[in-house]
Amino acid sequence: MDLTVADPKGLIRESYRIEGITPAECRSIFMDWALSLPAGADPHEAMRVVLAQYGTDEAHPMSVILTEGLTRRAAGASRRGGRAARLGP
Repeated sequence: MDLTVADPKGLIRESYRIEGITPAECRSIFMDWALSLPAGADPHEAMRVVLAQYGTDEAHPMSVILTEGLTRRAAGASRRGGRAARLGP
């Protein structure tokens, strides 16, 4: 994946340039970044690309957020309710 696809708005790049950025600010930027990915783009691949390009400082809050995004999976991510769940198949 190309860096221009992985970080189309340059949000991750800019987050690494902000001095004293907090983890909360990085999470907010991460959400905006994830929503700005092109349709059909693999977010995990995009995280790998931007982390390889910008994440040389493993202690930077954005590096931590990206690494967590790659290692954590949504536990039990399934539909939990609604009319169809109540009525059955």
